[in-house]
Amino acid sequence: MATKILLISNGFSFMANSIQKNLEKAQYEVIRIDPTVEELAEHKHEVSIFVFYLGKFIEDISNFLVYMRDVCLEEEKFLLAIGNGDEIENLTESVHANTITATFERPVDFKKLTQQIDKLTQTIGAREAKKSILLVDDDPTFLKMMKGWLDYFYRVTIVTSGTQALMYLADNKPDLILLDYEMPVTSGPQVLGMIRSEINVDQVPVMFLTGKGDRKSIVKVLALKPDGYLLKSLNREQILEAIKDFFEKKHAAEISAKSNL
Repeated sequence: MATKILLISNGFSFMANSIQKNLEKAQYEVIRIDPTVEELAEHKHEVSIFVFYLGKFIEDISNFLVYMRDVCLEEEKFLLAIGNGDEIENLTESVHANTITATFERPVDFKKLTQQIDKLTQTIGAREAKKSILLVDDDPTFLKMMKGWLDYFYRVTIVTSGTQALMYLADNKPDLILLDYEMPVTSGPQVLGMIRSEINVDQVPVMFLTGKGDRKSIVKVLALKPDGYLLKSLNREQILEAIKDFFEKKHAAEISAKSNL
């Protein structure tokens, strides 16, 4: 199956068409979109690599750039930018350098571009072999810390609200959801109830994250019948061990169920 590339360009210029033809010649499947929030939202889940052909128009699409930046950071997309020095500088100022995987100045060296995409494809393959975890918490500091702890071992997606979690689950099915028990607007228990009512994701394991470790609080959490819980006070090694233990037990149970068929 060909690797899918999202080519973002303003209209069908000669150079943008040339980029598409060369990518297709290199056996990539190209999805072409204009730089709009609506089109990116529609196609972002189909690909992991964005190729953005820049132009002066980037000065007029600030909303799109902010949205693209958030998508790249939260959903771990790779962004390759093609343009002249000023355009690349403007993009870097708008989305921050850590959002951009690589830049190519015009006229683009297609050999270097395809070599970069080949490397990223290998990285994506290795990443997708890992278990995926959706981490839901309204505390950005805690999210950043947890993502840093888990990133080496798992594919981690972070969201800051129950609403964002449900939007993500509409198009994705993670191997595990780590869900904050206490969140404003939509609480963890409410999110769990909505997840369990959705046919496509009702079987996805959910573990609560809770800051309260007293017996009364834990009994209250377990009464909702999650697949487990983690105390936020646990250190990195304890968190990793608990998640590893969960996946190992789940795998053993799956093997046992198959052997009994």
